[in-house]
Amino acid sequence: MKKILVANRGEIAVRVMRTCKKLGIKTVAVYSEIDSKSLHALYADEAYCIGDNAPSKSYLDMDKIIEVALRSGADGIHPGYGFLSENSQFCKAVKDAGLIFIGPDEHAIDVMGNKLAAKEAVRHYNIPMVPGSGKAITDVQDAIRMAEEIGYPVLIKAAAGGGGKGMRVVEDSPSFIESFERATNEALSSFKDGSVFIEKYVTKPRHIEIQIIADQFGNICYLFERECSIQRRHQKVIEEAPSAIVSSAMRKAMGEAAVNVARACNYTNAGTVEFLVDEKLNFYFLEMNTRLQVEHPVTEEISGLDMVELQISIALGKSLPFSQDDLKIHGHSMELRVYAEDPYNQFLPDIGTLQVYQEPTGEHIRVDSGFKAGDAVSVFYDPMISKLTVWGLDRASCIAKMKAAINEYEIIGVKTTLPFGLFVMNHEAFASGNFDTSFVPKYFTTDIMDQEDDNNAMIAALISNQLHLSNGKEDYVLKNRRSRWMARKQ
Repeated sequence: MKKILVANRGEIAVRVMRTCKKLGIKTVAVYSEIDSKSLHALYADEAYCIGDNAPSKSYLDMDKIIEVALRSGADGIHPGYGFLSENSQFCKAVKDAGLIFIGPDEHAIDVMGNKLAAKEAVRHYNIPMVPGSGKAITDVQDAIRMAEEIGYPVLIKAAAGGGGKGMRVVEDSPSFIESFERATNEALSSFKDGSVFIEKYVTKPRHIEIQIIADQFGNICYLFERECSIQRRHQKVIEEAPSAIVSSAMRKAMGEAAVNVARACNYTNAGTVEFLVDEKLNFYFLEMNTRLQVEHPVTEEISGLDMVELQISIALGKSLPFSQDDLKIHGHSMELRVYAEDPYNQFLPDIGTLQVYQEPTGEHIRVDSGFKAGDAVSVFYDPMISKLTVWGLDRASCIAKMKAAINEYEIIGVKTTLPFGLFVMNHEAFASGNFDTSFVPKYFTTDIMDQEDDNNAMIAALISNQLHLSNGKEDYVLKNRRSRWMARKQ
């Protein structure tokens, strides 16, 4: 393979291109009009405008992307994540055009793209699943009967969905009808499929996923787990590997279950099997994501593997260069998704120009970014600016390194999730490992953040004062000084 088109934008496009360049493979970028000066368009060897700013007229336009791939002489297409990455029609169209799709085949995407079809496929492998309807439901009365049979609280989930869309937790029967209607309407709007299913809601759940990699010869390995329980709006913000609660025996059981999920659909390439873990450490299959995950860097950091390089190798028909016994966990890694969102205002997306953008540097600090100083964060796309990933010998040193990296990160122009990341790293529940997916509603308040900001500002002022005193200089504590986080939120 001599040239790859990356059918995506932002940090994931740049990240894929970096591995391509390492392998001596030329890269082709596609971009919308607003992205003409974006980092991914500038980083690629070639770049082509494929439409205006609306995703449906650019990054979701299969025909235009394939046309550019053929015109540029690309051998294959890497879809990244989001957009067309889990679209089986796109996968088939790429292959029909004589190009290599760097991912699984359309059959696996179809089976795992529907949660009910996925559950049916893996049922033959005796993989544990949360009690539920087992079939799509569109009639509210049928749904009510099913909820009463399962027992409240229940979870309504879009059959064709993901990313928390079309999902509602229902605590009791009086609120069921309204929640059902909202879930089905959101599912219809997001996925053009209003069908949902009902399952028992697991209280105090952990969200833990297993990275798998599979070649075309039936070899499948699991690359350990990622803890993804720090979420807002059912979407991940902080991930780490390994999990603080997973023992070696549990890791082996979950890993082997994930491998069987992959076998259930004859999976090839990189994929992620997601599980829900209850208070007693029982795990239940949720779904499989048939693409490279946003949080794959933490797996790379603890395994020493390049996931994109493995993807390309498998797409070229090569076998895995290792077996399960060859794989070991090295240290600990954490990732913070740096979103242009205001944590002081319910994590609402923010837009604006990055007047200052300075990434932290240092040993074992990694930043996957799609932005540079002067770029604008627009309303058209996901508000992720970058992913900040750190590695340490153990979890405690990893937390300390993440704190230092966050404090070094300089972003002015938009509000970001950086202060939220610092809040999490400083919280006792996170440090102890005793948390679940309800961390944000349970612990996170702006009042607490404000108090932490004031405390941090006072500590900084006292340290500064002591340094000046030790140098024989005049005592000057800026009593009214506030931290840079507080300054930026105003």
